[in-house]
Amino acid sequence: MKNIAIVMGGYSGEHDISINSGTQVYNTLGKEKYNVVRVVIERDGWYGLDDNDNRLPLDKNDFSVMMNGEKISFDLAFILIHGNPGENGVLQGYFDMLGIRYTTCGFYTSSLTFHKGYCNALVRSLDVVNVAKSVLLYKGQDVDAKAIIGQLGLPVFVKPATGGSSVATTKVKSEEALLPAIKEAFTEADEVMVEQFVKGREFDCGVFRSTDRKYVFPITEIVPKGDHEFFDYDAKYNGFSNEITPAEVEEDVAALIQQTSDKLYDMINCSGIVRFDYIYDTERKMLYFLEVNTIPGQSAESIVPKQARAMGISTKELYEMAIETALAN
Repeated sequence: MKNIAIVMGGYSGEHDISINSGTQVYNTLGKEKYNVVRVVIERDGWYGLDDNDNRLPLDKNDFSVMMNGEKISFDLAFILIHGNPGENGVLQGYFDMLGIRYTTCGFYTSSLTFHKGYCNALVRSLDVVNVAKSVLLYKGQDVDAKAIIGQLGLPVFVKPATGGSSVATTKVKSEEALLPAIKEAFTEADEVMVEQFVKGREFDCGVFRSTDRKYVFPITEIVPKGDHEFFDYDAKYNGFSNEITPAEVEEDVAALIQQTSDKLYDMINCSGIVRFDYIYDTERKMLYFLEVNTIPGQSAESIVPKQARAMGISTKELYEMAIETALAN
């Protein structure tokens, strides 16, 4: 029986979301096929958890845990850390050095796609989908709000360049609000992206390549509710959005989103379960790339598991395919 580490936690504002994802995968997989152990990574320490939530000592030298006096070495890491150090390539490099397989994209792809500014530049160069204009800012540099607005117009989105779950992300509608939004975003990252606003409908599409085929899942439309103007943290995790799967949209639009996601998965050299996010400008009938999530949420109500179920794949089947594919590779 293979030893599988469900790796969760992390150092970012997405820590709690990661714990939810890891707990969901752990509870879904069960124990009949794999020996599954939760591993929590936090700044204060790394540790395993047994079935009774007792902490287990973890040796970073070989990523092993001690359970009931026995050393458990892992055949695979099921990485479910959204943000640093799971989604940015840091853990992938660590596991590469130890020779431990994992379920996500590799080090280079993870590192590149995690940085929104660098990822946008790459996707723009591939010439398969539109990318909104943006300005990348670095902590400590002088910021000219008037010049940024002159280049991008209003409104704009201000977001940490290396962050997720819309933490410290703001929709800015006035010049006076721009600098405070940038300051807030810098509390989450040392680089901040100011992005041109594109009016339209938001769609997500999951993609996964197993050992024998590639799955391009049915798309989801994100519709924020109430006072939420975009898919912010509150809308994502506190019920202030409708996530419609499959999306109620024209067949040609759905096909465009799926075909674009299919191409980007290969062109960016993705592996594992990945989700692509877009805005579709309904007036100009143009698709805009937002971002790629190389470790999308896997909680009970997360988008990609819903898309898989809409395709006839149970959540347990999806997780088992992710494991078996990573072990085979």
